[in-house]
Amino acid sequence: MSAIRRLFGKFRSVPSAAKKSAEVTGASIEWVIAGLGNPGEEYARSRHNMGFFTIDRMAKAHGIELSRRKFKGQAAEIDIAGHPVMIVKPQTFYNLSGECISSLLGYFKVPPNRLIVIHDELDLEAGRIRVKQGGSDAGNRGVRSIAQSLSTPDFVRVRVGVGRPPGHEQGKDYVLKPMTRGEIEALGPILDRAADAAAAVMDDGLERAMNVYNQRV
Repeated sequence: MSAIRRLFGKFRSVPSAAKKSAEVTGASIEWVIAGLGNPGEEYARSRHNMGFFTIDRMAKAHGIELSRRKFKGQAAEIDIAGHPVMIVKPQTFYNLSGECISSLLGYFKVPPNRLIVIHDELDLEAGRIRVKQGGSDAGNRGVRSIAQSLSTPDFVRVRVGVGRPPGHEQGKDYVLKPMTRGEIEALGPILDRAADAAAAVMDDGLERAMNVYNQRV
């Protein structure tokens, strides 16, 4: 089954009122999926926004907008394989992502091991997906901010490879500069696979998701 078919298969519509307002009671949320990136037009096409791109794609597949603006983020509720999930794009800028996510988890009483963070990864070949839980932040300041805010690194990461820059270009410059139209158009299957990987963690369990999505395709 293709990535996009699996993605659509796992998402079920929420009631229309909830779809319109993206408001939820809070007690029902079982998982939080956070995509990291930087807000603003200046960064809208940067590799550092792989998490944002993935969350936007998930929201579009579910037919909703991230209209809830609380906890320094844009969020909405969706249903994945019967799990009530809050998807969120922190609006604090990448390096302060923990401010948004720790507040969100605290409000909805979601433990850190039910948080899935989707982010770009320089040390992973472009187009590759890698699922892991806990461990080092490997220099990723957004992941570091979340771990510090939660006082634990024990959350799931879906790492979207962007690869190292060519030549002598600095990694920071590489992830922040705009991608070309062709590069953005080529992201579709990669983002679908990242979204699928997050869904598989909840539906199939972490170990099986790692076995499937950490393989080269």
